[in-house]
Amino acid sequence: MPVSEETFERVALEDPDGKWELHCGRLRSKPGMTAKHNSIGDRLAFRLQQQLAVEAYRVTGDRAYVRMSATRTYIPDVAVIPLSLVQRMEREQPTGLEVYPEPLPLVVEVWSPSTGDNDLTDKLLGYQQRGDAEIWLLRHQERTLRAFVREPDGTYTEHIHHGGIVRPHALPTVAIDLDELFNL
Repeated sequence: MPVSEETFERVALEDPDGKWELHCGRLRSKPGMTAKHNSIGDRLAFRLQQQLAVEAYRVTGDRAYVRMSATRTYIPDVAVIPLSLVQRMEREQPTGLEVYPEPLPLVVEVWSPSTGDNDLTDKLLGYQQRGDAEIWLLRHQERTLRAFVREPDGTYTEHIHHGGIVRPHALPTVAIDLDELFNL
């Protein structure tokens, strides 16, 4: 039975350890991940925040929600959120679930066997429909980063990286060393 966004928010707030997502109108608990998966997400979030002004951005790992539609809300493994959006959320919905319907500069999914298919289908398409500036799909098992960059006409160009330094197009002052990330 489909649930409303209000029911989803109530469940997510009442059971934060459940890491609830709304998938096609149904509640779904985001599964636990391996130490490698979590280490890569944590390290990437740390490296991003190190290079971004805390007065301008907050980098979150596996905590904030992004709203795709009334029936789909997910928790990306890493998200870069402009501080203006965070402050507006704190002001306008101080007791509400931290959900961002606005496009973000960068969202990242780290591939895992349990969620990989959803990341490539549901989440990637949803992030693109939202208009997120850049979407990264990291597959550490293959040492691959698939970066989808939003073009001015709204389409996305895919760039594949197998190591080296990567600079997110929406965050040009940031440089991420993929070799360091993959060698954790």
